[in-house]
Amino acid sequence: MRILHTSDWHLGRTLHGVDLLEHQAAHLDHLVDLARAERVRAVVVAGDVYDRAIPPVEAVALLSDAVARLAEHAHVVITPGNHDSAIRLGFAERLLRPGVHLRTRVADVGTPLVLGPRPGATGESDEALLVHALPYLDPDAARHELADDAPLARSHEAVMAAAVRRVGADLAARRAGGFRGPVVVSGHAFVVGGEPSESERDIRVGGVDSVPAGTFAGHGIDYVALGHLHGPQRVPVPDVPRGTAGHGAVDAVAGPPVARYSGSPLAFSFSEVHQRKSTALVDLDRLRDEGHDAVELVPAPVPRRLAEVTGPLDDLLGAAGEPHRDDWVRVVVTDATRPAELYARVRARFPHALQVTHRPPQPVERETVTAVGPGRDPLDVARDFVEHVSGHAPSAAEELVLRDALEGALAAERSA
Repeated sequence: MRILHTSDWHLGRTLHGVDLLEHQAAHLDHLVDLARAERVRAVVVAGDVYDRAIPPVEAVALLSDAVARLAEHAHVVITPGNHDSAIRLGFAERLLRPGVHLRTRVADVGTPLVLGPRPGATGESDEALLVHALPYLDPDAARHELADDAPLARSHEAVMAAAVRRVGADLAARRAGGFRGPVVVSGHAFVVGGEPSESERDIRVGGVDSVPAGTFAGHGIDYVALGHLHGPQRVPVPDVPRGTAGHGAVDAVAGPPVARYSGSPLAFSFSEVHQRKSTALVDLDRLRDEGHDAVELVPAPVPRRLAEVTGPLDDLLGAAGEPHRDDWVRVVVTDATRPAELYARVRARFPHALQVTHRPPQPVERETVTAVGPGRDPLDVARDFVEHVSGHAPSAAEELVLRDALEGALAAERSA
């Protein structure tokens, strides 16, 4: 029995102004092919399906098409992340075709999806797969919905711990009744031990934005499918001694669950330049014996490589830049003074350049640029600004342009 674990599609997102929808569609095609080829029981999407609460129409259409095609080969389990609107994502939950499961309500925490064989499967085990699909738990709302009496503390740790206690109570009852099948929990949070990137939205609440990995230990969970962090990575979960209070199902399985982030399928910032994007293919039959070795990372298609090139402009326009002509690049030019027509020359060499920065190797110490005020000539301020950003005083021709611009602005003010 196998599942695909994916998350953080961020449909509708751009990369420094570049529309990614075409590349996101290619990844979803890849995911459909993977689900079919690997004959997985379920595709688990752990949040941030869309990039914003009100997604563009094209992103909604893309999701609708992808889910319909995935559901031909596997159960599809989707939960909202902190970028999604749970209400909008889950509005048609009761109208969806069999095999498509949207879990968007906090009230459903503790009630698992019981997934039988995949659609059209023959000759496969009919052992049930339990998936406890937890939506993103916003502390301001979930602390009331998940409270037994007084509201929980206003933190991600408190609400996630309360949700997992409900999961544990359900599993303890099922184990007592003889259930021994695999259990997957999906969640969208910043779990301690994960390595963030620059492109995740801050979910800090009251200064507390993280959930201890030990929250998932001791409840009889086999695999924790996490979303939110964009880099694929393991999350070490500490073991819990048998008989620990509050962990009724601790004797059902050996050791802590395997927990990991699938990561985003595409890079959304240059902090992700060294990440290898992938989808986690999880063999649940091997998981308890082999741990993380039972998880295969299937590489995601790369629409265009992400790269950073640094050095003097002449070097970058020569052999040093040749391997990156077709990449999405961040170009850092290190000449002592800002080269003329820098942006145009870089774009001619790197047509897919997304950022161009001039960073002198040893910036000259300069006085702080001050604002225009009484007794301060605006032209002097403009001269100081040019020197501040370029590393050298304006030339005579540049100073003439500055003078003409200032005089034009003053004339416009007088005629207004």
